[in-house]
Amino acid sequence: MMAIDLARALDPSLIAHDCGITLDKWQAELMRSTAPRILLLCARQTGKTTTTGFIALSTAIYKPGSLTLIFSPSQRQSAEMQRTIMLFHSKLAGAPTLNAESVLKSEFSNGSRIIALPGSERTIRGYAAADLIIIDEASRVEDELLAATRPMLATSKGRLIALTTPAGKRGWFFESWTTGGDDWHRVCVPASDCPRITQEFLDEELRELGAQRFSEEYGLEFLDPDEAVFPSAIIAAAFTSEVLPLWQ
Repeated sequence: MMAIDLARALDPSLIAHDCGITLDKWQAELMRSTAPRILLLCARQTGKTTTTGFIALSTAIYKPGSLTLIFSPSQRQSAEMQRTIMLFHSKLAGAPTLNAESVLKSEFSNGSRIIALPGSERTIRGYAAADLIIIDEASRVEDELLAATRPMLATSKGRLIALTTPAGKRGWFFESWTTGGDDWHRVCVPASDCPRITQEFLDEELRELGAQRFSEEYGLEFLDPDEAVFPSAIIAAAFTSEVLPLWQ
């Protein structure tokens, strides 16, 4: 068991293998990554939740006493990711046992905790020194959430992973993805790159959803929201830095 633990610690992707799951190349690379700030722009059913769940489980196992926090737009969504992580834990031989478990919280025998919370700035304050923060459906949570979570990483030097599909050209995820610079490690996985999604399925979805909705859900394009009076490109074109000031 010691040799297995050492191998998993050196290559966290082995945790998925030991749970009976074969990772795609991008998933295995992400599990081995040590990037502190990660943005996952991935179509549905491409494996972003699975990969992030394995990273959370690896953190809990191989960083004793660690704290992992899961945020999403609703408590139900956070609890669903927590459930996914615990399902992996039940399949992983040699993992630390659980001292306590509920729908929203797991405490491991090595002192690590995983806690699922709704993504509201008003409800998450009070937590500190997080080793891993996961923001699910990140393009759909409040902008204030990012400001509230970042101080939780100040002393722990923990990691932040945000995963989502697009939700318009607005919000902190869109801004971070498009103009966030090198502070973020970005991973983009459209549905066409997932070997488990057939072209026949995508063709059917295109017919049912229409080109615009399909390009957002499966092609990962950031589109202007339906309620926008003017497209963002027109608004951006209305501003220029080439006009000289009227006075100095």
